[in-house]
Amino acid sequence: MAPRHSPRRARIAFSDSAAKQLENITSEAEVHALDRALVVISVDPDVGEPIPADTAGPQLRQYADEVEQVRVLYFVTALRTVVVVAYIEV
Repeated sequence: MAPRHSPRRARIAFSDSAAKQLENITSEAEVHALDRALVVISVDPDVGEPIPADTAGPQLRQYADEVEQVRVLYFVTALRTVVVVAYIEV
């Protein structure tokens, strides 16, 4: 019997503004907290709450982890393989 593989994770990509925010994170605790949030999102891109907006573009979502005090705004590509992070708050 062939081994079962876990579902494939979505790849995380950062918008230019999110990449700049990422550069400003210097605390190891903040990096760890953000890493945990990104893993959660990559495993289940639907975990975040939809943010009401115009339906013309991709659905913007918000994932907030109250324990780690992290908030990430993101959208998922049409093929559901890439999560593009638009905003990071740690």
